[in-house]
Amino acid sequence: MSNARTARLTRRGLLAAGGALGLGAVLTACGDDGAKDGGADTKGSAKTGPWSFEDDRGTTVKLDEAPRNIVAFTGVAAALYDYGIEVKGVFGPTTTKDGKADVQAGDMDVSKVTVLGNVWDQFNVEKYAALAPDVLISTMFDDAGTLWYVPEASKDKIAKLAPSVGISVFDRQLTGPLQRMWELAESLGADMTAAKVTEAKKRFEAASERLRKAAKAKPEIKVLVGSASPELFYVSGSNLSIDLEYFKALGVNFVEPTEAAKKATGGWFESLSWENVDKHKADVIMMDDRSSAIQPADITEATWKQLPAVKAGQVIARSTEPILSYDKCVAPVEALAEAIEKAKKVS
Repeated sequence: MSNARTARLTRRGLLAAGGALGLGAVLTACGDDGAKDGGADTKGSAKTGPWSFEDDRGTTVKLDEAPRNIVAFTGVAAALYDYGIEVKGVFGPTTTKDGKADVQAGDMDVSKVTVLGNVWDQFNVEKYAALAPDVLISTMFDDAGTLWYVPEASKDKIAKLAPSVGISVFDRQLTGPLQRMWELAESLGADMTAAKVTEAKKRFEAASERLRKAAKAKPEIKVLVGSASPELFYVSGSNLSIDLEYFKALGVNFVEPTEAAKKATGGWFESLSWENVDKHKADVIMMDDRSSAIQPADITEATWKQLPAVKAGQVIARSTEPILSYDKCVAPVEALAEAIEKAKKVS
C-alpha cells in the first residue's frame, strides 16, 4: 500500500487495518468491490412468530419472523456458526490471498457464503441487495454506534436495505460481548442447551480460572501486547479491548504504553519504530494473529530478534478480534495461562 493511501486512512480505518483493539499494521490489500459468491443457502432459524432484539445501541429490531437471510461481519458470522446459525453473506476479512479461510472466519465454510467485501472499505452494495437481507449484524468499536466494516461512504445505502444489529466490543470485558452474542444466537433459534454449547462455556470458565491462578502465582511476569507492520511496531494498552480488559481483571500484569502515546490514538496503542521496539521490557509477548499483521515468524528486524522474550521463545498469538463464542474464546485464555505458567523472568 502506498504512503498516500496510508495517509488517507481515517482513525477508524487505522483501527481496522491493524489497530482494532489497539494494534496492527495497515491493510496491504486495498482491493475493489469484487466479491466471492458462495453456493449454499442460509440455514434459517427454527423459531416461528415475531422476532425482536434490542442491540447495544438501544435499538430494537422487530420483524414478523426470525431473520433467515442474515448478513454479518465475518467474526460475528463465525460466532453464530458455532451456535448453529448460518448466515447468507459476510463482510470483513474472510479469505486469505490463497483462498483459505481467514483466522476471523473461524470454522465457517467460506465457500458457502457470499463475500461482500474482504478488506476495509470494501462492501458490494448491489450484491448485498440481491441477497434480500432480513438483517445486518456487526460489532462496534466505539460508543457512537458505528458498525464495524460498514463503509462510511455507503452506510446510508446499506441501512435502507435492511435493519441492523450492533454488538459492542468497546471498553468492556470479554464476558459481556460473549453473553450478548449468546442472547442474539438464542433469539435466532440456536439451541443453547446443546452439549457442545454448554461444554464450551464450562471450558471457558475453567480456562479463566486457570489464568487467574497463573497470574496470581507469577505477578512479576510482564506481558506486552504487540502487532507488527513493515514500518512500525504497535504496543496495545490494556484498556478498551475486550480481551485485555478481561485478562487484566483476572490479574495479568500488562505492559502499558505511555499516556501521551495512548492519548494520540484515542487510548488504543503506541506506535514505535523498529529501532525502538525494545522501549518496553516484557517477559511474554502476545502478537496480533490477524492476516493484516506480520506474524512473528516473518519478522526479520534484528531488534525484534534480540528482545529477551523473543530469544526465550515466550511469544504467543493474540486473537485481537475474538470470535464471540465460548468455544473460540477458550484457546486464547488457555494459551495465555500456559505462557505465564511456563514463563521465565527475562525482563
